[in-house]
Formats: sequence, structure tokens, C-alpha cells
Amino acid sequence: MTERIPKSVLIGGAVLAPFVLLYLAYSRPGYFTDELYLGGLVLLEFLIAAIWMYRQVFLPLVLIGFLFAGLNLPVGSHWTQVRWVFLGVGAAIGCILILKDRRLHVSWFHAFALFAVIAALTSSAVSRYPGFALLKALSLLLVFVYGATGARLAVAGRENRFFAGLMLGTELFIGAIAAFHFIGTEAMGNPNSLGAVTGVVGAPLLLWGTLIAERPIVRYRRLALFVICVYLIFYSHARAGMAAAFVSCALLCLILRKYKLLVEGLSVVLVLSATAAIFAPEVFSNTVSSVTVSVLYKAKDPALGLLASREEPWQAALDSIREHFWFGTGFGTTDTGQDASEHLSLFASNQGVTAENGSSYLAIVTWVGMFGVLPFLLTVLALLSKVVRTVIWTWRTGNPAHPAIPLAMVTIAGLVHAGFEDWLFAPGYYLCVFFWCVAFILVDVVPAVSLPQFSFEWKRRAMQRGLGGVAASR
Repeated sequence: MTERIPKSVLIGGAVLAPFVLLYLAYSRPGYFTDELYLGGLVLLEFLIAAIWMYRQVFLPLVLIGFLFAGLNLPVGSHWTQVRWVFLGVGAAIGCILILKDRRLHVSWFHAFALFAVIAALTSSAVSRYPGFALLKALSLLLVFVYGATGARLAVAGRENRFFAGLMLGTELFIGAIAAFHFIGTEAMGNPNSLGAVTGVVGAPLLLWGTLIAERPIVRYRRLALFVICVYLIFYSHARAGMAAAFVSCALLCLILRKYKLLVEGLSVVLVLSATAAIFAPEVFSNTVSSVTVSVLYKAKDPALGLLASREEPWQAALDSIREHFWFGTGFGTTDTGQDASEHLSLFASNQGVTAENGSSYLAIVTWVGMFGVLPFLLTVLALLSKVVRTVIWTWRTGNPAHPAIPLAMVTIAGLVHAGFEDWLFAPGYYLCVFFWCVAFILVDVVPAVSLPQFSFEWKRRAMQRGLGGVAASR
């Protein structure tokens, strides 16, 4: 940013700023004694500093803002409104910079994401709560615009520094969650959120970081944090988080041909389980029974099956889809039959117009209907194609150092987890913002590799050989 501003303007602003503040303090002393005005002034200064170092600072600032807003800590309440200010300013500045630079390309993925936002905006017209649905759709627009501009600018030309910062941030994040856990504070608020961040973000990134670490001390540190992360996933009893972590980590080991590592990891779990069963059989038996009830069946009757806890929200979503098959209930809203317009909030989700759907994919069909779901489906499929390209390239080369690999593993973990939790298109949730920033970055850094071409030419050749043999026999 600074290279585009004349030095004379910068020097003049730095000289005049103290005099302007002194004048305001003298003429409007109330501004400097009111907590609201002081907070706004600090926020403005913080934003100016972040814009000054936009590529280096703004993406972490947006992610931290949304994360803090969702934490079960006193700091969370102050970030509920501020996060949207950061996201809106980041999207606006990103649009200006990307239009000036014109270095970043536009692909089908970006077009599908744009059409998805248009479908979300259109769905608000048929919603029982059009104002709330429109705000939700505009929030999704901000997330996508920032992902397509600011998040990509944060990586372009500085990949090494970005991924070093990403790994450091992941280590600090998992370490902080573990520290709060061991002192008896649930920082994430609930087990599902704990399982989501550790299974989708922590496990794949820490495992990848362990595999590429060059110094032993860094490798051992990341390995220890990975073990702690896996423990937190199992402690959360969140099946979606376990599935996301297992699929992404197992896939990473397979495409890098780290079969020994995968077998060693499973062997460690089995050895620890067997040791516990030998030396404390009663405790082990009680633990197995407790885990079976709380994890597999979620305290439901085992006779009802493994997915009994999901049947109610899934059935409610299916019923809503049948009732609003073509146009849906409006993006981010559920037709509960009650008038909740007087309880709507601009900055937070309202339980009067939203309901748990049990799956992000069911949720989006419920919200926008069959007419509007196609661009969302194409967006996810386009993203999956980037993951497939990364997997094929990694399998062919065996090189773990490509920047697309950790992003692809986080993406596949998020898509697996989203099948059981409805956050993928919930723009107020921190994991949604992180996931789509990762997705837009992945599209830029995916390695160039051709996908397998499926052809029926072999059938024609076989038929020609067969006909030739018949003709020769005649």
C-alpha cells in the first residue's frame, strides 16, 4: 500500500495528525473520556495500521476477529460487530488493489462462487424473513469477495512467509486451546466446535508441518502438538471432527507413500489400548462402554443405529425441502411458521429464523431450493477438482513441500466435516471464513497437472481387431 502513496502525503499526514488530535481534545473533550469514542478511535487507528501493511496483516486480523467472536471467553463479546468491519474494509481494499494490480487470474471457480452469491441474494425474495436472508447473503458476499481479493493478495509473491506464519499460528492456536483445556476452561464453547477446529484445521496442518520440518526440534514440537490435537479431537467426542481428521491425515500419508507412518500411528493406538486393557481391565471396559455410548451413539439407544442423533435434524431438513422444493426458505433462514422479524440482529445469527440442519449440503438445499443449489454445487465440485489435481501431483512426485498440499488437506477435511455440521455456508462462523479463504488461495497455488482422460477408444480398437480377425478367417 505505501508504495502507491506519495511520500509528501505521508509526511504531511504524520505531522498534522498530532495537531488535529490536540484540537479535538481541546474542543471536544467528551470524545476522549467516553469509552465508545475511545474504542472507535483505537479501532480506526488499528484499521489504518492494518491497511498500511495490508498483505502482511489483514488476513490474520480477519481470521482472529472471527475466531475471537466465537470463543467462550470474555474477549469474544467485543468482536461480534468489529469482525464485520474488518471483513468489509478488507474486501473493499482488496477489490481496489486487485483491480490496480491485475495479476491474479479469474477461473471458473470464481464465476461459480459469484453465481452462488447471486442465488443466495435471489432467495431472500421468497424468504419468510427477507431482511434477515438478505443480510445473510450479503455476509456471504463479503466472505467470497475478501477470499477472492484480500486472502489471495496475502499469499501472492510471499508464499514462504505466508505458510511459515500459517504453521506458527496453528501451533500457537492448538497450544492455547490445550492450555485452556488443562486448566478446566472450554475456550471453544462446546465439544462440536472443539472437534471442528482440531479436526479440520489442527490435525492436517500439524501433520504436514511435521513431515516437512527440517530441524529435529521443530519436527518434535509439531509432532507433540499433533498428538495433543488428536487427544483433543477424541476428548471432544465429535464424530465429524474425528472423521475429518482421519480422512485428511490418512490421505496425506497415502499420497506421500508414508505407509509406515500410517501403520505406526495406528499401532500406537492399538498398543496403548491393549496396555490399558491388561493393567486396568475394569477401567478399560468402562471407558470403552462410555466412549461407545457417547461417541458412536451420542447417548441414544444403540438399537436405533449409529446416526440416530442425526435423524431428527436431517428429517426436519428433508421435510423443509419438500415444502419449499424449488425456491427454498431463503438463504440462512428456516420457515418456522413464526414471525421473528422484531428479533432480527444485523451482526449475529438469530435462533428464531435459523434451525440446525445437521449437514451443510442439506442446509443449502433447504435455503435456496433446487433452482438455486446448482451454482453452490458447481462451486464445491470446482474446488474438489483442485483437490484432485493436488492429490495426483503429490502421488506422482512424492514431494510434500508444495504449498497446495496443506490447503488441499484442510479443504478435504472441511468438506467431510461439513457433511455432518451446517457451517460451510454460514458466514458468521469462523471456520466458514477460514475455509473459504483457504479455498480461494488453493485455486491459485494448485500445481499444474493434467487429470486422467477417460476415453472409449480402446473399445473401438478392440472391435476393429475383432472384425479384422473375423474377416481374415473368412
